[in-house]
Amino acid sequence: MSVPGTIFIVILVIYLLSSIKILPEYERGVIFRLGRLLGRPKGPGIFLVFAPIDRMVRISLRQEAFEVPPQDIITRDNVTLKVNAVVFLRVIEPRRAVVEVFDYRYQTSQFAQTTLRSVLGEVELDDLLTHRDQLNLRIQSILDQHTEPWGVKVNNVEVKQVDLPESMLRAMAKQAEAEREKRAKLIHAEGEFAASQRLSEAAKVLSTETGALQLRYLQTLTEIGVEKNTTIIFTVPIDIL
Repeated sequence: MSVPGTIFIVILVIYLLSSIKILPEYERGVIFRLGRLLGRPKGPGIFLVFAPIDRMVRISLRQEAFEVPPQDIITRDNVTLKVNAVVFLRVIEPRRAVVEVFDYRYQTSQFAQTTLRSVLGEVELDDLLTHRDQLNLRIQSILDQHTEPWGVKVNNVEVKQVDLPESMLRAMAKQAEAEREKRAKLIHAEGEFAASQRLSEAAKVLSTETGALQLRYLQTLTEIGVEKNTTIIFTVPIDIL
């Protein structure tokens, strides 16, 4: 075999070896052949990509998570907050994720920021703190509608942290303290009412039984007499004599 033929065979072997691509189970390869999108993504496993005729774009099918940067939000009751969130998404259609949008991660992040500001700006602070699950579902539904044409599924959105201003924290602490004092006073009043009812019932029993009042009188003297350093002066009813 001549030298040019050997060189050609070596180059052909190297080219074929470089054309071999292997993708794991969680990745797909979107192939463009002469600039045109092929009908079906490649992978997983081994296949050939003939450069420069073919160009492959790798797309991961695993769930991804990215953090939405903190956003300045003014709630419906005019409270200024700084809120951030976490978005969980997964690529469902690799071909559309490559063709329909330039960078689906960046686009989803921008939509998440605007949606977070618009949704949380429509609610009051108490609703944001107590009904966070409902707000998460609402944000996730809005984002999913935007990303569906790209072949991207938003699985979940979680409002991660809500930073309150210092003045609002002090006001909420005072409110919580006033609420606790209110509950304490109500409990004390309920106890006084229950005690008054018991005393009223006891008074009725003592008034109906002639000897009950004398027994109670003697019991009181016994309780007082426990302290030996106390001098007790009491009157003896004539009935006892």
